[in-house]
Amino acid sequence: MVRFQSTLDRTFAAVSDPTRRAILDRLRRKKTMSIGELAQPFPVSLPAILKHMHVLSSAGLVECEKHGRTVTCRLRARPMRDAVRWMERYEQFWTGKLDRLAAFVENESGE
Repeated sequence: MVRFQSTLDRTFAAVSDPTRRAILDRLRRKKTMSIGELAQPFPVSLPAILKHMHVLSSAGLVECEKHGRTVTCRLRARPMRDAVRWMERYEQFWTGKLDRLAAFVENESGE
């Protein structure tokens, strides 16, 4: 298993998996959910969901609290905001490339 050093590394590693992205999306819509509720729509075992939750928690993307026998989780968006800020540094690069592509396509279709 690869050990990630920075929060940014852990964030990108956590959101690289489609199941984890779906879990985050479910938490975004409902705010707080138990592990059982989160696991419901996925065709994987509860231990597999717990492993996904561990990755998300290690990245700081979710916070889980145990109340009796129920573990309730909620979304923490700060690490994602930091990732977006990092990606925004490259927005100018991609915007320029896409603008040139659009101009090329318009020029080619106009002939």
